[in-house]
Amino acid sequence: MLPEPGRPFDADGLLALMRDSRRPGGVPDQLETRPIAEALAASMWTFDGSPWSTASAGGSCGPELCTLEIGGVAPGTQGEDLYIFSVAPATAAVDVLDASLRGVPIALLGELDTLTRGLSDAAELEGLILAGVRWLPPPDDGAFILGYRSGGEEGSCAGDITLYATIPELRSSSFSGC
Repeated sequence: MLPEPGRPFDADGLLALMRDSRRPGGVPDQLETRPIAEALAASMWTFDGSPWSTASAGGSCGPELCTLEIGGVAPGTQGEDLYIFSVAPATAAVDVLDASLRGVPIALLGELDTLTRGLSDAAELEGLILAGVRWLPPPDDGAFILGYRSGGEEGSCAGDITLYATIPELRSSSFSGC
C-alpha cells in the first residue's frame, strides 16, 4: 500500500536550487555552501523517495542563525512538502524546525480515510469530512496526520488523528469545537 520513503536530494541539486531561487530575497549567500547543502540533503525525505517535479527555496539571516525554507510538489499529490530549517552558517549546523509534508498521493487519500474510519469510534467522525493529510518522515514510517472538519464556520468541529497505516493503529487524536 505504501511506497518506501527516501532522501532523493543531493548537495549539488540543492546548491543549484538555492542559487537559482526566484523567491523574493532568494537565499542568502552564506547558506549556499556545500556543507550546508549536504546537511540539508541528509535531512530531507520524500514520500516515495522520488525528487519533486517543482521546488523552491528562500531564506533570511540574522546575526548568527538563518531560516531556510525548501518546498516542492510531486505529480499526482495532494499538496506541497515544506521544510523549514534553522541553519548556523558558521558551523553548517542544520536543524529541522518544521516539516509540513502534504505531498500525499491523491489516490491514497481515500484509502487512508477508510482505514482511519474503520479503526476509530464511528460517532467520533460522524458528519466530518477529510480536509487534509500530511505524512510524517522516518523514523515514523507509514505515519499520517489526518485532519477532519465539519465544514462549518470558524471554531466548528475539527479533529486531527494520527494513523500508523502499516500497523494499522491510531495513536492519538485531538478534537475541538465538537
